[in-house]
Amino acid sequence: MRGSVVRRTDSKGRARYYVVVDETADGKRRRRWHSDPATGSAFTTRRAADEYCASLVVATGQGTYVTPSHLTTGQWLTRWLDAATDRLRPSTWASYEKNLRVHVLPTLADVPLQQLTTHHLDELYARLRREGRATTRGKGEGLSPRTVRYVHTIVRAALKDAARKGLVVRNVADQATPPAARQPGGGMATWTAPELARFVAGTTDHPLHPVLVLLAMTGMRRGEALGLRWSDVDLDRGRVYVSRTVGKVAGRVVEGDTKTAAGRRSVALDPQLVELLDQHFQHQAAERDLVGVGYVDRGLVFASPTGDYLYPEGVSRLFKDLSRELGLPVIRLHDLRHTWATLALQAGVHPKVVQERLGHSTVTVTLQTYSHVLPAMHDEAAATVANLVRAAADPTVTPLRAVAGRRSGSARAAQ
Repeated sequence: MRGSVVRRTDSKGRARYYVVVDETADGKRRRRWHSDPATGSAFTTRRAADEYCASLVVATGQGTYVTPSHLTTGQWLTRWLDAATDRLRPSTWASYEKNLRVHVLPTLADVPLQQLTTHHLDELYARLRREGRATTRGKGEGLSPRTVRYVHTIVRAALKDAARKGLVVRNVADQATPPAARQPGGGMATWTAPELARFVAGTTDHPLHPVLVLLAMTGMRRGEALGLRWSDVDLDRGRVYVSRTVGKVAGRVVEGDTKTAAGRRSVALDPQLVELLDQHFQHQAAERDLVGVGYVDRGLVFASPTGDYLYPEGVSRLFKDLSRELGLPVIRLHDLRHTWATLALQAGVHPKVVQERLGHSTVTVTLQTYSHVLPAMHDEAAATVANLVRAAADPTVTPLRAVAGRRSGSARAAQ
């Protein structure tokens, strides 16, 4: 690539300068005119134009040159989101769209994509922490660190694609500083085994009892349980087969794939849960006969009285209401999943089994998520192994310390 500086005179007779670059692409030669990227207008000094021209030549030689574009950050994010429709789950796409529309575009939409900086992003994250959420009082209320980090994840993914397509020199989000992540386990609340038992016993007569017990005793995700069909259940073998999930998109309940490939799995049921689901099947059949032609039979394990999907957020709200009525600590419905995993690890269930049962992509994810449980497990492991060894000790075997001591004494005597 060759570059030169061209002098022009504006309407007021002032000297103005442009950088002209000769580019060759696909065997064709093209002359491209560049103005000052900071102002969008011509350079006011020859020196500034010369410096910019030299930087373009260097960037071309280093392979970091990108063709100037007037594309704005908002236009790129919208284009990127539209292209992601087919590769994201509907619920994930809806979440990305909402977060970009509500938290990012109002601030960054008009910023030229090639002029977006790390500083822009850091300022955005700081503002979201201070006043990112609108309240009924009309005052801003800060978003949680977790939510802001999620926004950062979306923006970074979009800018990564922009860099890959040659629209920007680098992904400025890689150097941005979102809020620090909380320590593992810091954002989750769990019940003890007695508290969970109290909840199970206290909700026996509630219509949601079967789905809540399934969640509590398997660690399944809410969407996975609400997407189960009877064709996914094998009561004879005590298994359910997770292959889909449901979520809310634009106010509607829609089906989609599991969160990860590992999410497609077989989950074992305990005998009491098998009996509960068998009773639930019979009750649902009687309810279907009672409703008659008005019943929408989707084959769902957990359905509304008319056979349609249960509304996910409605199930979560009812769960919290039941927790309050029973005088239990109020936790999220998703925390039933954390409760199961925590109790399983504390009981000595192998982390690999916990990973497969939860549908995590790797055991590393499981260990990172529940690392707050591990220190106590280390103490228990130390005591357990020590007790096993001592219980099996042969009194005729001379303790190693005594042998070592005699050897030390003999060595000293020899000296």
